[in-house]
Amino acid sequence: MSETAHRWIEQYPELGSGPISTEPYISPEWYEREKEKIFRQVWLCVGRENEIPRAGDYKVKRLAAADTSAILIRGKDGKVRAFHNACAHRGNTVVNETGEETFGRNKAGIVTCRFHGWVYDAEGALKQVPSEQRFYNCFSKAENGLAPIHLDTWEGFLFVNLAETPDASLAEFLGDYATHFAGYPFDTLDYGFTYHTYLDCNWKVAHDAFAEAYHVDTIHAGSFPNVFSTGLQNVKLMGPHRTCAVCLTLNAKPTPVAAIANAMAGASLVSTRAESMLPPTINPDKRADFAFELSVLFPNTLIHVAEGIWFTHQFWPIAHNKTLWEGRYYVKAPQTNGQRWATEHAMTLQRNAWLEDTATMEDTQRAMQSRAKTLQHLQDDEILIRHGAVIVDRFVNA
Repeated sequence: MSETAHRWIEQYPELGSGPISTEPYISPEWYEREKEKIFRQVWLCVGRENEIPRAGDYKVKRLAAADTSAILIRGKDGKVRAFHNACAHRGNTVVNETGEETFGRNKAGIVTCRFHGWVYDAEGALKQVPSEQRFYNCFSKAENGLAPIHLDTWEGFLFVNLAETPDASLAEFLGDYATHFAGYPFDTLDYGFTYHTYLDCNWKVAHDAFAEAYHVDTIHAGSFPNVFSTGLQNVKLMGPHRTCAVCLTLNAKPTPVAAIANAMAGASLVSTRAESMLPPTINPDKRADFAFELSVLFPNTLIHVAEGIWFTHQFWPIAHNKTLWEGRYYVKAPQTNGQRWATEHAMTLQRNAWLEDTATMEDTQRAMQSRAKTLQHLQDDEILIRHGAVIVDRFVNA
């Protein structure tokens, strides 16, 4: 395919080429419809299996966009199950939350409501009720376990679906996206760092800031000067999901410190390296300038993979104009002090770039809310944003 100025809209003309409205980014009413039609209906990525590796380990994930929180707990049979964090007695949270994510462990594989001491096992069954004899004949422990949430896994990622009956299985929901990334060794790259912050912006404002490379030469002129070419490659739309390649500027010269770090550890996105772990569907034409795969897993997760590196961004709606951003970055564990230094250098550089990205988001929200401009004009390499707007509209208006 020739690299024309409009190559992606020529490949995907069904997305249209006109401007998109800012109203879905600022409307409280639209956000309520997103909660009902998207976040309470589709599969949501809520973590990794290795976060709760042993029987009795649990994680509680707050899901404000679905007005609930989920207990993810591994049972003695090794299986991870999910339940609403709500006691059957008087509705108190069973596990006391200490933030958006709460971790714990109970060797007996139980969780206990701190309000009145009701005890539930890892299969959600109500096992013990203090002063049970004082309840009336209509009460049955067998009928008052934790409310289950549909849970499934893919490549070590945990997904929940809050619908009473999901419209599709996780495999059906992921479709070609699952095939595209199948076999990437996520589990072996487990040394990393995480960041999170609350942003006064709509979740899609945050999402869109990471879903294009048009901004690299301006926003990242300090962290990544002249490192990435702005043109996307190998754009693929996969139902509600999407992916593409971001490429390096091969003649870019790193700073002296970065050059040393890149030579000692492959922990930086800006270093060129041979490919040994990428699935054949990623960088299929073996471009020498390939840096990483940038993908969007609908609705709110971005997964990026490269040789020896993978990282994610998740944008959890809190309100129509407030978002929790969670960033995670993983590489191989360093084996020497030099590799440790080089890895820390790469992670610090990446953190700085992420902070540069987030610095624009609240300003964008304030400007949109003024309604001085009601349309966004997208160029061809912002195709992932355009596809996202089409998909969100399709779900909200279904």
